Amino acid sequence: MKSTQEQDDQIANMVFSKIYPLYLTKVEKKARTSNELNQVISWLTGYSEAVLQKHINGSATFEAFFADATINPNAKLITGKICGYKVEEIDNPITQQVRYLDKLVDELAKGHELKKILRSA
Repeated sequence: MKSTQEQDDQIANMVFSKIYPLYLTKVEKKARTSNELNQVISWLTGYSEAVLQKHINGSATFEAFFADATINPNAKLITGKICGYKVEEIDNPITQQVRYLDKLVDELAKGHELKKILRSA
């Protein structure tokens, strides 16, 4: 399944602080915590808790959010389908990074252990 430029642009222009509460609700419904969610996001992005909090309270788009991030080198180990797309086959870097995040949030909500979510080579 190929994403279109329009879909990629739409994802890039979503505001992180508007999506974060949706992630939080998803994981809290499954008895996970905001600390665990933030740990997963920090693992992927390299953000400290303080920087992550600025993004949670800010207005950065996903494009800006990931532009400032240092993506974990083990992010390439994130595989599988999310929203009908295999994350490892997504060409657009921003879309792939957002889908990586979606996949990690899904795994957290499904009750996977943090050590498995935070992949190590």
